[in-house]
Amino acid sequence: MVKPRLRRHGKKQRVTYRIIAINTQSRREGKAIKEVGFYNPRKEQTQLDLFAITALLEEGAQSTETVRDILKRAKVPEQVKSESTSNQKSNFRRI
Repeated sequence: MVKPRLRRHGKKQRVTYRIIAINTQSRREGKAIKEVGFYNPRKEQTQLDLFAITALLEEGAQSTETVRDILKRAKVPEQVKSESTSNQKSNFRRI
């Protein structure tokens, strides 16, 4: 599954984040599929590629909580519910 999530960028005190599309099983600093935005919490600056983000969400990507909050502030439309997300419970395995 692909998720939009944050990747740290910069040195210790100058931390900014890049919003990337990445496989959920990859680590935070792993190889990104696509870079879709930028977020600077100190200056409250956000730059988003809205076309790429909406395309990811329509394909069924579920963003992390922090990215979801950033997208709400930018007034990006909510995730489009499709058949694949409604049948998600059937994909779980019992152990």
